[in-house]
Amino acid sequence: MKNKLFLTLALALTICFSYGQKSYYYQDKDGAIKGYDPVAYFTENKPVKGTQEYSMEWKDVTWFFANQQNLNLFKKDPEKYAPQYGGYCAYSVAQGYTAKIDPTAWKILDGKLYLNYNESVKRNWEKYTDKYIKKAEENWPGLAGLD
Repeated sequence: MKNKLFLTLALALTICFSYGQKSYYYQDKDGAIKGYDPVAYFTENKPVKGTQEYSMEWKDVTWFFANQQNLNLFKKDPEKYAPQYGGYCAYSVAQGYTAKIDPTAWKILDGKLYLNYNESVKRNWEKYTDKYIKKAEENWPGLAGLD
């Protein structure tokens, strides 16, 4: 009887903790970064919605692309194109928490893609990008469960 109770409790705790954990990469019902093509930010200099036809799993998240060329570029070097801080809002990570993003509130700095919650937050983040990036770099390992 005690063993059954212990196993039931252990299973319940495991389920609770796994549902409470966030993915390293931001994903919603539309996939990573809300279904937008991470490569297009670099190649087309704008956010472009990806399609199911050009998709792949990477880091336990589904990524969508606008075309085969972008999918191939991502496959060759996903770290180059994947957004910083798992695709969560760069400003919120600098503040010590994660928040969803608006894929149209973005910026590429030093070859890295940063996403923000919305245009207003992005404008605030852009005022002090160096400071916010430094703080986000300090906060991200703890938020991502890497420390």
